[in-house]
Amino acid sequence: MFDYAERQRRLAERMDAEGVDVLFLAPSADLEYLTGVERQIPNFGEASYASGWVTGAFFVPGSEPVFVFPRMFAAFDLREQPRGEVVVVTEMDDGVAIFERVAKGLGSTGSVAIGDRVWAETTLELARSFGIERLRTGSRLVNELRRVKTDEELGAMQRAIATVEQTMAAVTPLVRPGASMAQVAEAVEHELRAAGSRTPSFATHIFTGLDHRDLDSHTATANDPMTEGTSVMFDFGGVVDGYCSDFGRTVYCGEPPDDYREVYEIMLAAQEAGSAAAAAGTPASEVNAACRRPIEEAGLGEHFRHRMGHGIGMDVHERPFISTEDDTPLEVGMTFTDEPSIIIPGRFSVRIEDIVVCEEGGGRKLNGYPAALVANN
Repeated sequence: MFDYAERQRRLAERMDAEGVDVLFLAPSADLEYLTGVERQIPNFGEASYASGWVTGAFFVPGSEPVFVFPRMFAAFDLREQPRGEVVVVTEMDDGVAIFERVAKGLGSTGSVAIGDRVWAETTLELARSFGIERLRTGSRLVNELRRVKTDEELGAMQRAIATVEQTMAAVTPLVRPGASMAQVAEAVEHELRAAGSRTPSFATHIFTGLDHRDLDSHTATANDPMTEGTSVMFDFGGVVDGYCSDFGRTVYCGEPPDDYREVYEIMLAAQEAGSAAAAAGTPASEVNAACRRPIEEAGLGEHFRHRMGHGIGMDVHERPFISTEDDTPLEVGMTFTDEPSIIIPGRFSVRIEDIVVCEEGGGRKLNGYPAALVANN
């Protein structure tokens, strides 16, 4: 489906330009992007194998990747054989010696980059093999390749978006008096799988606000029943073909009061302003400011507690961030979330979230799900 050879060619160009001889990547979105080797679905309790720390691949410009896998990973987690040399470490092998042999066999004498979240044990063995003074962080090399999406990537993201939109339509009727956040969250994850998502792209979050008294699927109030007059926010995502979606809507339980309707319209105006500002060449921080402006002009700025959004693709949060501190100029094909919220303690909360792709004249929304206020009366 994806042209991994072309992605590796572009990586080699970047490595040559920055004087990097070798790049080592552990299982990650970066490794999957370059080779198709899928990440495992995360576990809350860490799963491990003998010599599990060796897992990953070495990239050298002009050569095929060299993969090192523990036997258990190769037997149970490797869906298909990747292109390149594959070295398998069994339980009874000397993993340190094999890893060192592979590393030194690359013949590198220059800079060695490693993924930013490679295990400390792996990093120490790389330092022992190459010399710590030669190591540098390397995720940026791949992240900057991943920022601009091809048509094939946008297609995968559209399929991931379809799973959340199908899910939202299925679970909206559950926002009724007596239902709990935990029940709704469980329904969301069931519907996501039924819609074709491999896994949630992050921990599904169904909540009414950020105070300790508010109902929240992540806190002790998860099983408390909602009552009439509750505004329920949805934040969840799906995964298809390695690409993530991130989606949000708000559903009101009962008949919304006039001030709620007014605030909801302000939130919609903020989302539209952010998307419209997301033209090629515009710094991310300016797009964030454009999204915030309608909320601040309405005197509600203190209740917009986070950034407009973040890059998204094979990771649910990628750079650039559409945030105050990030001045990265947007490029055609960059994808990011547009997710304004207004959370007013003691009153109500509203949020909405879609994915936008940057184009020359502004952002184009990839979602098709209605943004209009929904109330279950």
